[in-house]
Amino acid sequence: MKTKALYLYDSYIKEFQAEVIKFEGNKVILNQTAFYPTSGGVDHDTGKLVCNNVEYTVLDVVKEQDEIVHLIDKEGIKVGDAVQGILDWERRYRLMRMHTAAHLLSAVFYKELNALITGNQLQVDKSRIDFSVDKFDRDLILFLVNKANELIKLDSKVKVYFVNRHEALKEPGLVKLAEAQPPEVEEIRIVEIEGIDKQADGGPHVSHLGEIGNIEVLKLENKGRTNRRIYFSIKP
Repeated sequence: MKTKALYLYDSYIKEFQAEVIKFEGNKVILNQTAFYPTSGGVDHDTGKLVCNNVEYTVLDVVKEQDEIVHLIDKEGIKVGDAVQGILDWERRYRLMRMHTAAHLLSAVFYKELNALITGNQLQVDKSRIDFSVDKFDRDLILFLVNKANELIKLDSKVKVYFVNRHEALKEPGLVKLAEAQPPEVEEIRIVEIEGIDKQADGGPHVSHLGEIGNIEVLKLENKGRTNRRIYFSIKP
């Protein structure tokens, strides 16, 4: 039985009910979960599982093959148990803001420079994103980040929906990763910033750009012939 990934349909789920379908040591697999596993350069959720009035801390969430695995702090849960999942919402929401900020940056860099993402790591306090840009021009990079911040003020809606793979891949710019393609599935999940961007993506996002706050550049690095790295954070 495959775990239903609730975060694919609603990023704002903070609590959920589920059943344990597999357990090994401190690894728990549920029939459904709102916990996001480390994937696509985005850090995992944390929180707790409550079972039989006992709280188990979720330390990490990973994908092992097709399974979403919750690593908890102690044993005691067994197959068939009913559990309540509770996300560390402060952490999740900040990662959502970081993730949508990264999409907005990639949209601006793609439109202005036809730049693709060559790497990223989105974390709670500090994130980084790498772009394929010919020249390391600090002023230009800062100008484009400022352009993204101006777009945030529009507070455009962020929508999530699914599209047939064949139809989705007809649209140019849907994949902004330099060395990646969407998974081999019948329907591709699309994250659309209305009037600004569409990307194939499987992670949680905010519902409006204004929730991001302000993108703050922490550091810029020249990481090779055509690889430019931006370290950034977000402010309320």
